[in-house]
Amino acid sequence: MSTRRLGEMTTVEAAAAVVDSPVVLLPAGAFEQHGPGLPLATDLIRAEAVCDRVAEALGGTAVVGPSLPVGVSPHHLAFAGTVSLTTTTFATLVREYVDGLYRHGWRRICVVTGHGGNDATLATVAQDLLAARPDLQFAWSPLTTLAADVVAAAGPPEVSGHSGQAETAQMLAVAPHLVHTDRLTAGTTRFAELDAFGALARRRGGPTLTAPYDRLSGNGVLGDPRRADPEHGEAIVAAIVDRITDFVTAWLAA
Repeated sequence: MSTRRLGEMTTVEAAAAVVDSPVVLLPAGAFEQHGPGLPLATDLIRAEAVCDRVAEALGGTAVVGPSLPVGVSPHHLAFAGTVSLTTTTFATLVREYVDGLYRHGWRRICVVTGHGGNDATLATVAQDLLAARPDLQFAWSPLTTLAADVVAAAGPPEVSGHSGQAETAQMLAVAPHLVHTDRLTAGTTRFAELDAFGALARRRGGPTLTAPYDRLSGNGVLGDPRRADPEHGEAIVAAIVDRITDFVTAWLAA
């Protein structure tokens, strides 16, 4: 069965989908710099690709709803093209999307976000919805962190992450025509390249310190995207899709 997308349905088909496709997947991303080689919409492109694959794998029991194309990205504002929402605005958009879907009968909604900067806000929205919509089941999922084991198998450098090997590999798998392979450039790859503040912000196992990306990398990249390959990207995407699909299957049975 092909992917069911709510935006391609008529209102009559949407009414039927409430019964036939009781789970709505909402792709969320960001509009922010992704170094010299990746497009500004990288996070949304990956999230939409994953949602489409999950919906197809579920055989019609999930529908892909409207995308959330702009996210919480103040840490990237020093780089051209970045557009950011406040956490309050992003939370309001998520709630109002949910309210619209809830009004028409959906009770299971999952936001799939390609942008880690949205995570904290989605966690807050989930808590608020427990009180505001007690009969609603609201879930959210990141992308790359779901496949951390697959990412680690490629041996990323000491500092990696944004626009690096794993993210670029995913784009090579789902939208290779948008990757400027001739412009891919390494960013920060070692802690020694960071100043004391930047190193503290990237240190694991302690309090979280938020830092602007121009403090972490001159070109906005963490890691070395030149090492990315589409086969590894496909393995990452496949793992993400399998794990979200398994979750939704169990969710429907719960």
